[in-house]
Amino acid sequence: MEPEKIDFYNLGFEFIETKEMYISNYKNSEWDEGKIVPFGPIEISPGACVLNYGQGIFEGMKALEAKTGDIVLFRPDKNADRLNESAKRLLMPSFDKEKFIETVKEVVKANKEYVPPYDSGGALYIRPLLIGSGPILGVAPAEEYKFIIFTVPVGPYFPEGFKAIDLEISKQYTRAAPGGTGDAKTCCNYAGTMLPAKETKAKGFAQIIYLDASNLEYIDEVGTANFFAIINGKLATPALKGTILPGITRSSVLTLAEEKMGMEVEERDISYKELFKDKCTEAFCTGTAAVITPIGSVTIEDKKRIFNEGQPGELTTKLYELLTSIQRLEIEDEYGWIIKL
Repeated sequence: MEPEKIDFYNLGFEFIETKEMYISNYKNSEWDEGKIVPFGPIEISPGACVLNYGQGIFEGMKALEAKTGDIVLFRPDKNADRLNESAKRLLMPSFDKEKFIETVKEVVKANKEYVPPYDSGGALYIRPLLIGSGPILGVAPAEEYKFIIFTVPVGPYFPEGFKAIDLEISKQYTRAAPGGTGDAKTCCNYAGTMLPAKETKAKGFAQIIYLDASNLEYIDEVGTANFFAIINGKLATPALKGTILPGITRSSVLTLAEEKMGMEVEERDISYKELFKDKCTEAFCTGTAAVITPIGSVTIEDKKRIFNEGQPGELTTKLYELLTSIQRLEIEDEYGWIIKL
């Protein structure tokens, strides 16, 4: 779509085609130089490993227009690290970290006119995608791969924006099991969440809170986001234990809460039962797409807990303002998290 036809002030989280993408091919145990090409279809064998056995991983990033007018990225080095950790889990080749960052910059520059204006609150979503493109018949890693980066202008992932959402705690579905791929950003992790999401949205909820597969008691994630709660005045989040994606926003929020807000933070098992007690005063979820999204209520079967009369909590709001102010250079970035194009 031509950028002049896009209403940047009313974007959702839907696919909008931009002009350019990057593609690099891995063959004979090495990556080629890669190149920026017009956005369009790619040719792939029906026997491709990604199509038959799900050997695919991806990342989610954003380019933002800052208050200064600069186009900026938030901690792209961490996306490169996580991509390579996911690649290791799926027996895929790694991609050079510095080249990853420079290539992301190139793709954003090639689609610069699609970056939503600063005052729109939107972003240019960046999707690095690594797939096993070589044909394979037995269950084994491919010998050839494609690395692709494309972009899409987006608004908030949850259409409510920075408003509290209602969530359902599921005891029917789980997201990941110990020893599986829950801590890798694999394509196959997400397909299984589509049915639970559809069912819970039909009941009026925004998403599901998934519990651990072993006990169906301890919180893992919120759909595609990490979970946080204020419990006994401390900021608590589920510990990374192999079933939870190590979110970059998650890590950033822990740092800001401890170093900028003086909060005590805990990474531990959180029973869903704790959310229904008075000691739990706020809850929210985080992610590249979700940023920081307040949780207004949680429901399990016929039991419901409402937080802050369904409004964003005070500490949640402060963390959101602090994080987004750094991301858009409204305040000084003391951590070196922001990379300017």
